[in-house]
Amino acid sequence: MSAVLKTLEAQFEPLTAARIDEVVAIEQIAYAHPWARHHFADSLAAGYQAQLLTAGENLLGYFVAMRGVDEVHLLNITVAPVHQGQGWARVMLDALTLWSRAQGAQWLWLEVRISNYRAQQIYERYGYRRVGQRKNYYPAVQGKREDAIVMSLKL
Repeated sequence: MSAVLKTLEAQFEPLTAARIDEVVAIEQIAYAHPWARHHFADSLAAGYQAQLLTAGENLLGYFVAMRGVDEVHLLNITVAPVHQGQGWARVMLDALTLWSRAQGAQWLWLEVRISNYRAQQIYERYGYRRVGQRKNYYPAVQGKREDAIVMSLKL
């Protein structure tokens, strides 16, 4: 962790339309198949829970989640590549879990690329369990598709 981040307090703030371009820039660095600007704009318009994790002027990461009747579906969670490996994903998962419980959710759900072992390990260490697989869920290279692992966490 950089000396600057050690002295700054991390905090959450709502994603706003004014910060979408900043989020999209991280998304394009972090993923081969990133969310487009309209995915974030549509999420805001739909009233989804969209939070930024910041430390001073540094955008550490963000997440977008959709509330259902008794569950929350995590749609996107990203730690900026320059800040990965420092525990920020767990901080965001903690915030998501607290918010979900406050909404009365009984379950958290997510999909993760079958090739994204690092994320799968993070989710499993957090307590998520593999409950299924979605065939051809994600776009992949050369117009192909990649399966997703479906994971859930009982709250």
